[in-house]
Amino acid sequence: MSFQPRTRLLVLALGQGVRRLHVSAAFNAKAKVSMSRFEPSNFVNYEKLNENVNIVRKRLNRPLTLSEKIVYGHLDDPVGQDIARGRTYLRLRPDRVAMQDATAQMAMLQFISSGLPQVAVPSTIHCDHLIEAQIGGAKDLARAKDINAEVYNFLASAGAKYGVGFWKPGSGIIHQIILENYAYPGVLLIGTDSHTPNGGGLGSICIGVGGADAVDVMAGIPWELKCPNVIGVKLTGKLSGWTSPKDVILKVAGILTVKGGTGAIVEYHGPGVDSISCTGMATICNMGAEIGATTSVFPYNHRMKTYLEKTGRGDIAALADDYADLLVPDVGCEYDSMVEINLDELKPHINGPFTPDLAHPMADIGATAVKNGWPLEVKVGLIGSCTNSSYEDMGRSASVAKQALDKGLKCKAAFTITPGSEQIRATIERDGYSKILGDVGGMVLANACGPCIGQWDRRDVKKGEKNTIVTSYNRNFTARNDANPATHAFVASPEIVTALAIAGTLDFNPEVDYLTAANGEKFKLKPPSADELPKLDFDPGQDTYQHPPAEGGSKLRVDVSPTSTRLQLLEPFDKWAGGDLEDLQILIKVKGKCTTDHISAAGPWLKFRGHLDNISNNMLIGAVNIENDGVNKIKNQLTGDYGGVPDVARHYKANGLSWVVVGDDNYGEGSSREHAALEPRHLGGRCIIVKSFARIHETNLKKQGMLPLTFQNPADYDKIRPDDKISIKGLATFAPGKPLSTVVKHSDGTKDEFQLNHTFNETQIEWFQAGSALNRMKELQ
Repeated sequence: MSFQPRTRLLVLALGQGVRRLHVSAAFNAKAKVSMSRFEPSNFVNYEKLNENVNIVRKRLNRPLTLSEKIVYGHLDDPVGQDIARGRTYLRLRPDRVAMQDATAQMAMLQFISSGLPQVAVPSTIHCDHLIEAQIGGAKDLARAKDINAEVYNFLASAGAKYGVGFWKPGSGIIHQIILENYAYPGVLLIGTDSHTPNGGGLGSICIGVGGADAVDVMAGIPWELKCPNVIGVKLTGKLSGWTSPKDVILKVAGILTVKGGTGAIVEYHGPGVDSISCTGMATICNMGAEIGATTSVFPYNHRMKTYLEKTGRGDIAALADDYADLLVPDVGCEYDSMVEINLDELKPHINGPFTPDLAHPMADIGATAVKNGWPLEVKVGLIGSCTNSSYEDMGRSASVAKQALDKGLKCKAAFTITPGSEQIRATIERDGYSKILGDVGGMVLANACGPCIGQWDRRDVKKGEKNTIVTSYNRNFTARNDANPATHAFVASPEIVTALAIAGTLDFNPEVDYLTAANGEKFKLKPPSADELPKLDFDPGQDTYQHPPAEGGSKLRVDVSPTSTRLQLLEPFDKWAGGDLEDLQILIKVKGKCTTDHISAAGPWLKFRGHLDNISNNMLIGAVNIENDGVNKIKNQLTGDYGGVPDVARHYKANGLSWVVVGDDNYGEGSSREHAALEPRHLGGRCIIVKSFARIHETNLKKQGMLPLTFQNPADYDKIRPDDKISIKGLATFAPGKPLSTVVKHSDGTKDEFQLNHTFNETQIEWFQAGSALNRMKELQ
């Protein structure tokens, strides 16, 4: 599928007067621009990126998409690398690493285990996941600092010792901090959070990974990624009225579903791109995680340039202007598939409940809810999160709220606001948005993830009570936000959420429906309007960044108490014994959707993310057992009793019985949390057999020495019974592209045999044989 002509593309990207590459090539050969103000000696290297792209373009003899340019431009060996979309594994050299505090604990524990003295690339830790929303921003933050002092001290001291920048609690959500400080057009960044693709709104390739992948990059080892396919999304028309950037990705999720982007980068292009702000593009890329995409990206344009300048990075913007050809797709590039969306025709959407790809136009949601028995009363509206907490988001929500206040109305539902960063918090407070949102009935929470990841001490409904909430978040899996499986969570834009919180009912469509003012007058809300960026400079607020010491950290200590319940040093996993895996017990045959929230729940369990044995007590407690449709209730085949999944797994391990999990489609979708792979390995699991995997989880399992396998014939899933024993055959000749076989022994003496597929390459097979990727790294030192 061909791209539009070059001349039109550059005008669309940068407006008139673009400075072309040949004008200032000599200047750029000498210019040095820092990657960020925090790392003045690390420089943007468009020259090297351009050199690599030219090598690959000549080799492939075809035009390249933007995502291909950035990815292939970071190849470790652009001359010799085998490149085939969807087939080969690429060895890449990312520019930097970012970690949020819940995943950074295990990542840093693994890095400590590696024995290396210092990180090899710029890296940062961001404290955003451990702050529970309870009574309001300042008090919740103070409480979190007290409760999590041990973890914060560990991360701060480990950062100082190993050269990692540390963003303190209260600084904001990792992805907003990255957008404000570290993302820029053409950068390749990996982050230990599935919504790392947020940076694609600034023309970056930002990919969510597990902690073991981050350790590879921090250790200076080339990072492996299966060469992504590229899905093109062509945008025409312009956003207007109540339609927002969020509606673009809500629509795309409805089209592609939660697994439609697996193994692919989603690349947006077309004339409609210009009507979307930089932070709006980030929203779209952020929620691309919900379609399973490796990441998403937009081409460099004047909206990105303005954002860079407003966030103090005009020098990067000027350099990007000079390399504009590099930062947009080539003329005539081909996409593996194409989606087209006319923004003139796009209407506001709301997705849910229980899955982010169940898309409804706002005009239809009321009737659909009635038909399905979904509660119409909106109990809580929640805006913010890493997906929608920009200055523009808060301004558009305040625009809606102000109209209600002017008519004497306040929210009928409870209403919470999560600023994306300390900079956003300080700026919206200065510019009056916080007061408007507070006056309409909102409570401003801490600059953190909060309810989006289940960090919410919700008390207005009882567990099991059926209710509806609407959020501007990204995920709405069962029980994700409040641990209540009966909560029907819907995802929409912040302005739609604000309107629904004011109306108090799910069937209110602000495009056509009326509200009743305090004086009895009927009125309609006008479409929201707000500035994309503040007229004044951003107010940075409090300084929340800790630089690594200039003299290095070799003399610093990082202590982990052996009696700690929050932190635990890691012990290496056992190596492969050299033979086939015989008579593995089925631990659980999972029925239906099984996300990483089902495998390793967040919320109250976040406190144990640095302690593998303690966090393992939540393994698969949310998964549905096909035997009895129960949750956390499986039969112990050694005793005949029923117990919790982690308890039975521990009993098997104590008795020398290895086990296997059997699952359905898109197993492990959702968060990047590698605990969902570490916990099964720790408790004696050897293999996960499913119909299909989500990308990050499959990689995480490989990193920890597990065998993630898929049914060659998905119907073989139905042949497996909950009390079976499974043997995995062919491991002595384990090789890329060669299926393994399995023998399934049933309790009645019969058996089934069939083939299992895998996606291991030679390096990954070495991880399995060594017991884990970290074990293999140590072998090679």
